[in-house]
Amino acid sequence: MAGYEILSTFFRSTVSMIPEKSFAPKRLLLLTAFFVFSFINIDAQDGKALFIAKCASCHIMGGTSTGPDLQGVVERWGGDEVRVKQWILNYDKLVKSGDSKAAEVANSSPNVMQIFEGQLSPADLDALVKYINEWKPAVAATTTGPTQQDDSGRGGLIFGVISLIMAIIALILMQVNSNLKKLSDDAEGILRPDPVPFYKNKVYIALFSILLFIVGGYYTASALIDFGRQKDYQPEQPIYYSHKVHAGTNQISCLYCHGAAMESKHAAIPSVNVCMNCHKTITSYSETSPKIYKDDGTEVNGTREIEKLYSYAGFDPKNPLAWDPAKAKPIPWTKIHNLPDHVYFNHSQHIKAGNVQCQTCHGEITNMDEVYQFSELSMGWCVNCHRDTKVDFYKIDTSGRAKGNKFYSIYEKFHNDIKSGRMDSVTVKDIGGLECQKCHY
Repeated sequence: MAGYEILSTFFRSTVSMIPEKSFAPKRLLLLTAFFVFSFINIDAQDGKALFIAKCASCHIMGGTSTGPDLQGVVERWGGDEVRVKQWILNYDKLVKSGDSKAAEVANSSPNVMQIFEGQLSPADLDALVKYINEWKPAVAATTTGPTQQDDSGRGGLIFGVISLIMAIIALILMQVNSNLKKLSDDAEGILRPDPVPFYKNKVYIALFSILLFIVGGYYTASALIDFGRQKDYQPEQPIYYSHKVHAGTNQISCLYCHGAAMESKHAAIPSVNVCMNCHKTITSYSETSPKIYKDDGTEVNGTREIEKLYSYAGFDPKNPLAWDPAKAKPIPWTKIHNLPDHVYFNHSQHIKAGNVQCQTCHGEITNMDEVYQFSELSMGWCVNCHRDTKVDFYKIDTSGRAKGNKFYSIYEKFHNDIKSGRMDSVTVKDIGGLECQKCHY
């Protein structure tokens, strides 16, 4: 509520400066203030925004991603919000304190929880836990697809409205100053020339030009920043391939089809022959399997989509022994996730060395029928991930089991700093993850 108090004090002090005779400017200012306070709600903390910024890369409310489902997490901790907050701030400290529940949760997942100690204020933490605790699943709609609301422009809208208010106030004060001068001159008998019309006043023209430059520059910069981004991009593919059926229901590993992601720069799209490894025997979509629907609610005929695959493969299910894989034609899939040509991204470096899960960048792929681009894939999005993601150093735990990646063993200094207690953890940023040449040619 601090924003209301500051603006309210400013408006009261400004109105008090306007003389009683200048009724029109005062009325205009009061109406403007009433309009703004009626429609702007400035929250000190926003639990949803904090969840999206801090948690959404690993957690999905109402579903499992890289991290577990957080719906009902306070109840699973016996309703103890204090311990939940301690876990969010520094799970490692809570585990080492001997908390049995913390140790159970830490051992139940192969992924490492991020430490937010020093990044979240008590008020932020309260708002975040309140959002998680009060979150309810949305009412099921008749269509599916990416419908997540984006609140990222809320701050810019508030800033723009406040800037407009300030400009109006400045114009009102200039008019008041002019009226006061005229009253003073009339009282002293000083003759003044007629006032310059608004459209010829150089001060007003300059102010309008500056305002136009600022507003135009803001929207131009915003448009250029978003240029080429494809968040929620969902093109129609030549074959309706459901990841929900393959990776979700049938639990086919991502690396079975996209095996190159573990060993090379590109994840690669599987060839027709990879699809035929299964579909030489699976010739129709089972009637007992869950039905598939497009975003517009149209039911998908799974058997018909398999027949499309056969047309590209040149495969006759009635005569499977006559099939020649060398005659298969590639399927013209439409690429969804694209990066600019000057950006270097290596899948193997992230998946094999960094142990990054597919869902971190591609979203809950096991629950998508027709895939869409889940993440923003902007520079800021990548940089924030490098700042927050911890390095999974190679180590031997108390049971003698090896964990982590030997690739990071070259960073001996950090190993020693962690052992000596000078550092609690190491992020990708600490090992050069923010250097320009790491990602740009």
